[in-house]
Amino acid sequence: MTIAISSAKNPAGYPWGKSKMPKYIGNLAAIAVVLGLGVGGALPALAHAVIVSASPTADQHVAPGSIAIRIEFNARIDKVRSRLQVTAPAGDKADVPIDQAGEPNVIAGTTGALTPGAYVLRWQVLAIDGHITRGDIPFVVGN
Repeated sequence: MTIAISSAKNPAGYPWGKSKMPKYIGNLAAIAVVLGLGVGGALPALAHAVIVSASPTADQHVAPGSIAIRIEFNARIDKVRSRLQVTAPAGDKADVPIDQAGEPNVIAGTTGALTPGAYVLRWQVLAIDGHITRGDIPFVVGN
């Protein structure tokens, strides 16, 4: 038995016609790339909050007494869910209340009276992208 193939109805010469699947896959891939570039370019970069500036700075010597703390980040911070804590030379820890007012990318607060010695400021922030970042800033009170 012989099957006759008419080239007028089926120019590709395939008995069941040429599959259009590769063309559809190519079109879908092109659409995905365009959407990915368009949407991805419009969104802000999602990354951990990084310190831009801090006071006190690492290993800075400050005068005894209350210390004004200010840490600026490269992203907006959820101040309610962020923390500041000072560890004293003897290991005692004291939470520092965070001022809720001010710039959205800055956490600030004031410590209680600090006596001479080596301290560590421990900070933890929740950026608006949902990432928690934490770190330590050692500093010295007095000479």
